[in-house]
Amino acid sequence: MEDNRIYLKETHYFDYSHPHVQELISDIDSTHLEMSEKVQALYLKVRDGWRYNAYRISLDSDNYKASAIISRPEGHCIEKAIVLIAGLRALGIPARLRLAKVTNHIAVERLMERLGTNILTPHGMVDIFMNGSWLKATPAFNKALCEKCNVLPLEFDGMRDSIFQGFNDDGDKFMEYLEDYGPFDDVPLHFMIKNLQEHYPGVFDKGNQKMEYHF
Repeated sequence: MEDNRIYLKETHYFDYSHPHVQELISDIDSTHLEMSEKVQALYLKVRDGWRYNAYRISLDSDNYKASAIISRPEGHCIEKAIVLIAGLRALGIPARLRLAKVTNHIAVERLMERLGTNILTPHGMVDIFMNGSWLKATPAFNKALCEKCNVLPLEFDGMRDSIFQGFNDDGDKFMEYLEDYGPFDDVPLHFMIKNLQEHYPGVFDKGNQKMEYHF
C-alpha cells in the first residue's frame, strides 16, 4: 500500500507554512468542519479567488511557490492547482499534482495566433486522497470565465472526479483530454519546460533564455 505521507510534505513549491497560505486556510481550518467540507470550501476559494489566465507562463521556479501565486490576482491551471495542493496539505489532507495534455475547442483564436495550436500542455489538476481513494479536482476555470464560455463551473463534491466537460451548454465541443502524464508529488519544473519546448518549439526553444512569457 502506498505511503501517502509524501503527499503531505512541505516543499519549495508547496510552502504551506508561509503566512499567505496560512491566511488562505484560516477560516477553513476548523474542528467544526468535516474533511469533505474543508476540501469543498478550499476548492471553491481557489477556483474563484484567482482568475484563470493561460497567457502568462513563467520558467522561474520561485514563481511556482504557492505563497507567490497567492499574491497575484490570476494564474493558469498549474498555478491554481499548486495553491489548492498547498492548502490541502496544510489542512493535513494528502494532495498531489497531476499533469495532462488537453485540446481546448472554445475561444481558441488567441491560442492559435500565439501558439499555433489549440492544444494546451501541460495542463494541471489536483489529485486529492479522500475516503481511501484518489479523486481528481480541476480548479482552473473561475466561475465568471465559465459563464462567458457558456459552460457550468466545475464543482467538487468529494465523492467523484471533477474534470473538464467534453461539451458546453450549447452542445459545442469544449475540452478533450488527449494524454495523462500522471501524478507528481512535487512540481516537476524540468518536465514542464521540456514539455513546453517539445510542443511549442517556436516559442519555448532551448536557445531562448526568457524566464517569463506573455501571450
